[in-house]
Amino acid sequence: MDTLKGILERIVFENPETGYTIARFTSRDYPNELITVVGNLMSANAGESLLLNGWWVSNPQYGRQFKIEAYETILPATIVGLRKYLGSGLIKGIGPVMAARIVTHFGLDAMDIIERTPDKLSAVSGIGKKRVEMIKRAWEAQREIKNVMLFLQSNNVSTTHAVKIYKTYENESIPIVRENPYRLADDIYGIGFKTADTIAQKLGMDKESPHRVMAGLKYVLSEKADDGHVFLYRHELISACQEMLELPPDAIEIGIAELITKAEIISENVGQPTPTSPR
Repeated sequence: MDTLKGILERIVFENPETGYTIARFTSRDYPNELITVVGNLMSANAGESLLLNGWWVSNPQYGRQFKIEAYETILPATIVGLRKYLGSGLIKGIGPVMAARIVTHFGLDAMDIIERTPDKLSAVSGIGKKRVEMIKRAWEAQREIKNVMLFLQSNNVSTTHAVKIYKTYENESIPIVRENPYRLADDIYGIGFKTADTIAQKLGMDKESPHRVMAGLKYVLSEKADDGHVFLYRHELISACQEMLELPPDAIEIGIAELITKAEIISENVGQPTPTSPR
């Protein structure tokens, strides 16, 4: 995997539903090139300094591009970069003119002022109490998006999935994923049990967690239904889950009982004895 560090100059195309973006990027490593980058950049804005991870690809129509797998934001380290960053539309209430005034007044401390003591912005010409409140709200929203994306990516969630998770849960994303990452398999199209299980293990969830057992049971039943089955004998379901989850039958029996109680699966006596599961 390659890395590319530089500034997001402008966004050419952005899909608000998926986060897929086509943008122009400059890097000191390629001083004479305006680089086309493609991929998921949901929370990034023009003017931001970014560290991109991904691969160089050759598009038959558009030539060389950098395909983004993941990215992280790096705060601008220069006055020019900071002015461009703040003036990019990132924060509602701050346009290019106001960004220039803020940076002129506070210098490289401008970001720290917005983050920690935003009321001091009223010292800048043209910024009254209403605009300060608008900036506070806009910055909080941007910060929350970035926090969610950073949390998810640090737990091996792809940018594509991270975008879907944020679109679904918004500011509740982190507590929901921490409490029960297996909800993702139920709530979000394109995220199945195996992806949710990988996330859960990265978060340190117990392999015998009821959430994991119930999600595994539903996954097995769904897979069998896709193969044309309309039911499974209890011992078949237990056996399949044992193999996939690497858990004892007792743990799986508890999960079955819980799903029956929740009416998420149906258990019927079809007149045939259920073989005793090996212990």
